[in-house]
Amino acid sequence: MTQPTDIRGEHLAAALSLAASGVPVLPLRAGKLPFGNCPACAQNACGGRPNMKAPGPCACPAPCHGWAAATTDPTVIESPSWVRAWREAAAVAYHPGGAGLTVVDLDNAEAIRWARASLPATRIVPTTRGEHWLYQGVMPSANAVRSGVDVKSAMQYARWLGPGTGTLTVLPEVVRALTVQKPTAGRTTAVTVPALAGGGECPHRTPTYLERGIAMAEQRITGAREAVHATVYRTFLAVLSTHGRCGCLTNTHVARLFTAAQAKGETPRHCTDAWINARTQLGL
Repeated sequence: MTQPTDIRGEHLAAALSLAASGVPVLPLRAGKLPFGNCPACAQNACGGRPNMKAPGPCACPAPCHGWAAATTDPTVIESPSWVRAWREAAAVAYHPGGAGLTVVDLDNAEAIRWARASLPATRIVPTTRGEHWLYQGVMPSANAVRSGVDVKSAMQYARWLGPGTGTLTVLPEVVRALTVQKPTAGRTTAVTVPALAGGGECPHRTPTYLERGIAMAEQRITGAREAVHATVYRTFLAVLSTHGRCGCLTNTHVARLFTAAQAKGETPRHCTDAWINARTQLGL
């Protein structure tokens, strides 16, 4: 069921106001879900939008690609395809990371009590079941960092529920630490790469080619001077696009890539998320 005209108008007005202040916005469907990719972008056939750190441009004018659809461009927000989306929208969402923010999403009373005892005071926005605590700064997003607590920042969206109250403060280390997993001594966090049919041997490349590729990937990550997150993701994507389907990658290869990324300051959780996102992008 579509929203009444006045509600749709409020959503659009709020989106334009947020965009004017530098906050990237997108429409949400009922259930706090983003609009799905249009037929032209189904299965990321378009190559992905640039701000998803995926290869290739996407000229699609629709609010596709979930959080990556978020924009501050009023001509996009009021374009015909977006106007059609606003007619069905149930809420306005925004990309916290794109606005330089981190949202600590507290989903129940217990989580709120923990935050009041453990986190620095900052701007607070009431939600249906709890509170959003907003901090100035960007970090990797993560769900269920503790009971009833999610962190929404880079590559994630949050529902816009108003400006909130209180003074916005700088993202503290105690929040950053929520997404850091301490690996077991002497071990590197990695993920299992399922071998495909073929006995684990690369049917189209030699072992020397694979070794050279992994070494070059390590060097690419190690040599990154900026945009480390993007470099790690793109490197994982390149390795998987060449060897992800033939079964030649082992946990030892993945561990080498994770070790290089962690030496540049990436957390084990971010490495795992980047690897999984790269596999999803390639349909593995």
